[in-house]
Amino acid sequence: LIYTTAKKDYAKKLLEVLDPKKKLIRHCLSQSDCICSQGCYWKDLTCLGRDLAKTVALDHSMQGFPAQAANWIQVPPWSGDPEDEELLRLIPVLGRL
Repeated sequence: LIYTTAKKDYAKKLLEVLDPKKKLIRHCLSQSDCICSQGCYWKDLTCLGRDLAKTVALDHSMQGFPAQAANWIQVPPWSGDPEDEELLRLIPVLGRL
């Protein structure tokens, strides 16, 4: 699942790059699935309809609500570096969850 504050058209193009064969990513939520407050878009994990006790979100910014802070793991923004292995470093952490 991809959940982005980007507009749907941008998210669609992103998916074409990340999963061109459409085999890895089953769902994509975009800006229209976010909550807009004071001009900022926020990702509300409750819209997923999943048990939040079993839900983790990885993002470069903590764009959840305070009640969901425990669900967020902050990661550095991706700069396009093909050698970036930040997500690989999280495998042990995610494995313990």
